[in-house]
Amino acid sequence: MKAYVFPGQGAQFIGMGKDIYEHSSLAREMFSLSNSILGFDIQQIMFEGTDEELKQTKVTQPAIFIHSTILAACLGDSFNPSMVAGHSLGEFSALVANKSVRFEDGLMLVYKRALAMQKACEMEQSTMAAILGLDDHIVEDICSKIQGVVVPANYNCPGQLVISGSLSAVQEACEQLTIAGAKRALILQVGGAFHSPLMEPAREELAAAIEGTNFSNPICPIYQNVSALPTAQPEEIKKNLVLQLTAPVKWTQIMQNMLADGVSEVIEVGPGKVLQGLFKKIDREIITSSASILL
Repeated sequence: MKAYVFPGQGAQFIGMGKDIYEHSSLAREMFSLSNSILGFDIQQIMFEGTDEELKQTKVTQPAIFIHSTILAACLGDSFNPSMVAGHSLGEFSALVANKSVRFEDGLMLVYKRALAMQKACEMEQSTMAAILGLDDHIVEDICSKIQGVVVPANYNCPGQLVISGSLSAVQEACEQLTIAGAKRALILQVGGAFHSPLMEPAREELAAAIEGTNFSNPICPIYQNVSALPTAQPEEIKKNLVLQLTAPVKWTQIMQNMLADGVSEVIEVGPGKVLQGLFKKIDREIITSSASILL
């Protein structure tokens, strides 16, 4: 069984998608359509922009989505998933790839999500931090005792959990987690406290956009961030997409559930190889690769 997985924010790099653009007329059409939908030349930023331009949330999120979904479309008949999943933003890419949402609608949702998240980030000083080398329950327990907002945000793999919240609370949590034995407690260079209660204003905006978007029955189940469980029900998918903004990404649990359900091969669709590496930390024998049309 094949699982196709889609990366989230942080996987971006200058030049992303240029190889697909040069080899596929479908890719060129979809890049042109993306520029029209967004109202600015995101293709130029992706291919030739600066790191500073690309790392803006309102650019990063649609850029990664565009790269991933165009690559999936260009795979054509060779795209034959038994299941899909996406890490945070990548969940939207996965939903376009498995035909739950049209590309145009998915791109507009991602752009509205990015703008809403950026606005929420500007309301309060907030951040995220990677905690390495501690059991999840220790991180959860310490975060629950810190004054202020700080919560587990990304369960990436055993021993790697990202926390999120107000700047002071995250800093305090990092100090306490280091005392508790964390190998590293590293503040991340991100725009704000993604997947925390501080994203509530963005969640409200996204909920309205999702409610106004048509979702179809997908060609295969998606394992969603909020539940880590597979679903092919449009209404459940929509509900979980809204909850995702303020809830943790249960990627560890998604990988464990996919493996328990019989996945034998994992193909990462989009920039980078982060998700392949996380699967290898769970199961060294799993076959992993990056999707490519340049065969």
